[in-house]
Amino acid sequence: MRINIKPLSVNQVWQGKRFKTPTYKAYEKELLLKLQPMEVPEGKLTLYITFGLSSKNADWDNPIKPFQDVLQIKYGFNDRHVYKGVIEKVDVKKGEEFIEFSFDLIK
Repeated sequence: MRINIKPLSVNQVWQGKRFKTPTYKAYEKELLLKLQPMEVPEGKLTLYITFGLSSKNADWDNPIKPFQDVLQIKYGFNDRHVYKGVIEKVDVKKGEEFIEFSFDLIK
């Protein structure tokens, strides 16, 4: 199905300035420490992410933006170069949560 409407960005959804919560600041700090060095290819990208989530009520799309924003900080790329995202949600036991990701250049 195709719907002719301009998609809204997250920036268009909220009014006013948003502030990082203490939980997000701690997540960002821990993630920046745990992310291993890597080179992100230059050009149009596909970003593959698997979220291992312990809450079956968790939406598959909620963790994308905060994770992607931290990737930008760590690897110095702009997410406007991500043209395709392949996102998977996997159910795991509490305490076994994880994130796996990779980039691929669209040829």
